[in-house]
Amino acid sequence: MAINVVIWNEYRHERYEEACASIYPEGIHGCIKSFLQTDESLNITLAALDDPDQGISAALLDKTDVLLWWGHMAHHEVNDELVERIRQRVYAGKMGLIVLH
Repeated sequence: MAINVVIWNEYRHERYEEACASIYPEGIHGCIKSFLQTDESLNITLAALDDPDQGISAALLDKTDVLLWWGHMAHHEVNDELVERIRQRVYAGKMGLIVLH
C-alpha cells in the first residue's frame, strides 16, 4: 500500500537567492524528494506556496498521509484556512505532519 506524501516548501530562497539556487536547483522540496523517492512505497507530490491553493488543494490534502512542511521566511503568507484544514486533519488522526525549518 502506497503512502501519499506531500512535500511543501515556500520555495522562495531557491528562486530568488543565487546561492540557494545553486545548492537546491529543484528547491529543497525537490532535494528531499530525490532521496525519499528511492522508497517505492512512497507516492510523493511536491507543493509550493505560490502554486494554486498555496500548493495544497482540499482534494490533495484529503489524500495526504504525511505532510512534510518546509517553512522559513513566508509563514505570514500562508492562509489561515489552509493551516486550519491541516490542523484538523492532523488532530483527527488522518495525517502525519513533519515540520522542518
